[in-house]
Amino acid sequence: MTKAMILAAGQGTRVRPLTKQLPKPMIPILGKPVLEYLIEHLARYGVRDIMINVAHYHWKIENYFGNGHRWNVNIGYSFEGAREHGEIVAKPMGSAGGMRQIQDHSGFFDDTTIVVCGDAIIDLDIQAAVFEHKTKKAMASVVALDVPREQVKNYGIVVADKDGRITQFQEKPSPEDALSTLASTGIYLFEPQVLELVPKGKVFDIGSELFPLMAQQNLPFYAQKRHFNWIDIGRVTDYWAVCQRVLRGEVAQMDMPGTEVRPGVWVGLNTKVNWEKVNVIGPVYIGSGVSVEDGATIEGPAWLGHGCVLRKNSRLVRSILFDYTRLSEGAVFEDLIASPQYVVDRLGRTTYPGDETSTLRWGDARA
Repeated sequence: MTKAMILAAGQGTRVRPLTKQLPKPMIPILGKPVLEYLIEHLARYGVRDIMINVAHYHWKIENYFGNGHRWNVNIGYSFEGAREHGEIVAKPMGSAGGMRQIQDHSGFFDDTTIVVCGDAIIDLDIQAAVFEHKTKKAMASVVALDVPREQVKNYGIVVADKDGRITQFQEKPSPEDALSTLASTGIYLFEPQVLELVPKGKVFDIGSELFPLMAQQNLPFYAQKRHFNWIDIGRVTDYWAVCQRVLRGEVAQMDMPGTEVRPGVWVGLNTKVNWEKVNVIGPVYIGSGVSVEDGATIEGPAWLGHGCVLRKNSRLVRSILFDYTRLSEGAVFEDLIASPQYVVDRLGRTTYPGDETSTLRWGDARA
């Protein structure tokens, strides 16, 4: 039976401030952590035993998912950290190093394992990927997609022969240096012996260290070029774009929660909205406990988390409000992501409360 390894120990620095107090896989889409969609997808294909490596804010992942029984899976965790000056601090071991740590501890990886990054939305046919991996008698397989040449600098790039056997692996090359445009999606299939190549007790990365080593040693290492939805949340602009696509209904298996009270408008429980005195253009989700005051406008795609408040004549356009965010009277928020602690635009530029140079006015709906 195929097992799974979810990589979730990274700091998520490229999506700050979203990860200021949250592990990256816990960033919500439609009110659910990205990691939850991934676990649901694995369960859908019969993957029952899942290991997750954790580090930064590890307890937020562990407390939410527990032993995994709510999703009909078994989840275990491997913390990567150390005690320094009397405090426990996160110290990620690298994607391969983290797997070696688990293997040394328990020998968990005793069968074909699918390895996935905890911060992506996928609808990969896992059964087909495992079948191809085993048919080719691969030690490791990389699920890959073609990307435009100008984007190769964002990905690990796979160079393969006509049979798909990988001859080189370039980690984020420049467009000029890239030898192909076939990008690794961060989804891998490993046999247990792969981990014997990883040094024990050392930080070691899959893309920049393990894969070049496998290619150099001419091991049975293959690329699988597959057609599927792969939504990588690498930067704030990616997150904003993903939310817009999801709200427009463009992503499979991600359905709006709540009740559709009018075409394209969904609401949760205990909302306070006088529909005759507000202007709401879908697609919009209004979460539980939200108050929308008279004269307010919401233009979708937009999401209001639970407990949010829109004051009179405020305007929310193509934006995401995290839980308990309050827009001040007359405030205009367009193409933004907002929480009580910060506002960030689609390019990652952040504003904090008290910034007198900003025209944005918002706060905490609980206070």
